[in-house]
Amino acid sequence: MKKIMMSAVMAGGLSMQLFAQETPRNPFTVSGYLETYYVYDFNRPINNTRPGFIYSYNRSNEVNINLGYLKGNYNTERLRANLDIGAGTYMNANLAAEPGVLKNIFEANAGVKLSKSANLWLDAGIMPSHIGLESAVGKDNWTLTRSMMADNTPYYEAGAKLGFTSKNEKWYLAVMYLNGWQRIHRVDGNTTPAFGTQVTYKPSSKVTLNYSTFVGSDKPDSARLMRYYHNVYGIFQVTDQFGITAGFDYGMEQKQKGKSELNNWYTPVLILQFSPDANDRIAVRGEYFNDEKGVIIASGTPNGFKTFGWSVNYDRQLFSNAVWRIELRSLSGKDDYFRKRNNELTGSNTFVSTALALSF
Repeated sequence: MKKIMMSAVMAGGLSMQLFAQETPRNPFTVSGYLETYYVYDFNRPINNTRPGFIYSYNRSNEVNINLGYLKGNYNTERLRANLDIGAGTYMNANLAAEPGVLKNIFEANAGVKLSKSANLWLDAGIMPSHIGLESAVGKDNWTLTRSMMADNTPYYEAGAKLGFTSKNEKWYLAVMYLNGWQRIHRVDGNTTPAFGTQVTYKPSSKVTLNYSTFVGSDKPDSARLMRYYHNVYGIFQVTDQFGITAGFDYGMEQKQKGKSELNNWYTPVLILQFSPDANDRIAVRGEYFNDEKGVIIASGTPNGFKTFGWSVNYDRQLFSNAVWRIELRSLSGKDDYFRKRNNELTGSNTFVSTALALSF
């Protein structure tokens, strides 16, 4: 008995010593991301630029960087902050309207937890958009290139967000005050605030359901046209190997200032993913974009912008922090939207993309 008690005392003393030597967690971390790509466009546009409604991987027939960033993150129990400085063709295309150094801000925000007992946060600054099932970071998406839906809705937003996560982490609710539709710098002459909401429900680890909205104007007050947008999607991991993502977006915008008549557009997307093992993934996508009145994509053609697309891609996880991807994608329009090398227009566009993404 005496030996046992002495052993217990020694063990207790050792554990106390180890506990005393334990160092506190550093709240500041640094990470980074880099994604290079090459797109071969069979139409071979003479300016080597993809159609104007494509904002990611938008350079063709050349090796380029879609997105690279360096991120600093500060995270404690009651405070958090992020600062990402980015570069690449994604930044050039999506932040073209932003002035000065804002063109290179991928993310810059700070948040404070408002309650000791509830997971309620107030964040402000430049944040990833609350709309859409795809992000700007390629490695986080099931397909290499972004859908027409993702490319033509906000990738980022600036403003303030009040977000709440339930204790069982099944519900996430948020409301936003925003500077506009993918805007850091508010449109000159616009004093109309924009608002957003988001409801995410995760009944299990295999199912995610989301509904997001946007209300606001992206024009000066003198030409104010209110926009109302609905984003709905579901992600279903049916088995360990097979998953389904389905989304449907519907938007409306006033035809004239002060009038009740609305133009509308909509876009469904369906993505199926098969993972035969931990390192290999295959995804197939079908999508459609209907914007007859040219609210988002102004084609200037008789039928407006009406385009169906499909793609198939293969991903290979090379290392834990590196993935190689290749994708075949084709778009087919109601009218001739796509420019060929001889400057003629055609109703279809087929291209092959490959990318290498590394994170650290």
